[in-house]
Amino acid sequence: MPQLDPTTFVPQLFWLMVTFVLLYLVMWKIAIPRIGDVLQDRQKRIDSDLEKAEELKKEAQSVREAYEKLVTDGSNKAQETIRAAREKVAADALAQHASLTEKITVQTSEAENRISAAKNQALADIRTVAVEATQLAASKLIDQKISEREVEAAVSKSLDKERRS
Repeated sequence: MPQLDPTTFVPQLFWLMVTFVLLYLVMWKIAIPRIGDVLQDRQKRIDSDLEKAEELKKEAQSVREAYEKLVTDGSNKAQETIRAAREKVAADALAQHASLTEKITVQTSEAENRISAAKNQALADIRTVAVEATQLAASKLIDQKISEREVEAAVSKSLDKERRS
């Protein structure tokens, strides 16, 4: 094997050194700066993406807060509308109740007045019929005509006695 021949060690070491130095210079001046530039660009892109992600996160948080506020405001407004509607319905019902109560009171009063008038008229008619019937019956029984005043006094006395008992 030629590489193990001791006479060729010096030229091999020389060329090894020349190759190493050239490769070192190429790596130092060309390859490593390009790799460094690529790594820097990648780091800048990563940092930029992280900043954008943070901004988007903050924006999403503000949008979420605005949405929650909107939902809360909408819910509060709906509750207020429902409360106002309930109050209006209650007030309308109360007004209708008061109106109907007043109307029923008036109708009841009118009915009581009519009943009282009918009762008084019926009592007067009964008194008149009782007076006439009593006068007719008494005149048939005793064959004498009794005055209307006497019969009316007797009927009134009898009716007053019945009312007291």
